[in-house]
Amino acid sequence: MADISLSALGKSFAGAPALHDITTTFKDGEFVALLGPSGCGKTTLLRLLAGFEMPTTGQISIGPREVAHVAGNRMVPPEDRNIGFVFQSYALWPHMNVRRNVSYPLEIRRFSKAEITAQTDQALQATGLTDYADRMPSELSGGQRQRVALARCLVSHPDAVLLDEPLANLDVALRASMQTVFTDFHKRTGATMVYVTHDQSEAMAMADRIAVMDKGRIQQFDTPQTLYERPKNRFVAEFVGRGTVVPMRGVEKSDSALHGHVLGTRIAVQSGDDLPSHVCLRPENLTISETGDLRAKVARVTYLGGKYLLETVADCGTRLLAETRARFDVGMQLGLTITTPWAFSEE
Repeated sequence: MADISLSALGKSFAGAPALHDITTTFKDGEFVALLGPSGCGKTTLLRLLAGFEMPTTGQISIGPREVAHVAGNRMVPPEDRNIGFVFQSYALWPHMNVRRNVSYPLEIRRFSKAEITAQTDQALQATGLTDYADRMPSELSGGQRQRVALARCLVSHPDAVLLDEPLANLDVALRASMQTVFTDFHKRTGATMVYVTHDQSEAMAMADRIAVMDKGRIQQFDTPQTLYERPKNRFVAEFVGRGTVVPMRGVEKSDSALHGHVLGTRIAVQSGDDLPSHVCLRPENLTISETGDLRAKVARVTYLGGKYLLETVADCGTRLLAETRARFDVGMQLGLTITTPWAFSEE
């Protein structure tokens, strides 16, 4: 396994930039998710790592080995990078049984029969496919096919495993079980894994760190908890989790605490900036009480199982989300108290 280091990495298509100056490191053994909306550049970045595309600028290193360097005119082909790739479409050979699908990468590299058998058995066992070794792909469920694709990329002990929205074709229940398969596998093998998704619940559930991307740039690269609790900017605050971003005025610092006016109410905030300009109001930052600082009307009620999500409209017109175990009907008036939200400077 190995670190993956990116330096000033960029990619353009027909003169239009898809990635801008990406400089970061995915640590050895880390599970990294590339998260963002369609067109943000996450799949392009994955294809550059795999060697399917040549960068326009910058360089890529996997461990001590430089695999792409534009200035140095160096480009190591995919088959020589020792990286496993799991496609959204599985990409299994329909005429081969499970064992042959998994062992084939070793066969074309001319491993000995003993090595092929040992490494294939190991990969099948790691993905829970030992009992399915003699079945054809057409006899497998979607989740089982995805396991075969995972086993095939792992059989040659790659330095890293790249996964391009591997759960997109599965139903909701199967996605949840496959998330467990991926996280369990990561814990067992310690493989460096880079996982592309537009589904933040997948990323939050599985990744050690998440690179939130937009318009070809990494907006923030942090743990799931940090992204949710301490977003760097408006895009991350609005894209990750539920909440509302609103401006804050009259910011003052006293006794190491920050205070400012939010929706007409003076409140304490948490921030990593000296003079933040906006706050992110998550449902947990809003408490329903008759003596609340804000007055709001319930616009929508969504049952979440054991609690309700209320979409409310404050008197000033701002939409705010609150959670409660008590039932409120649409149109009801209520009071809201804001409790120490996270504040940031808009970029």
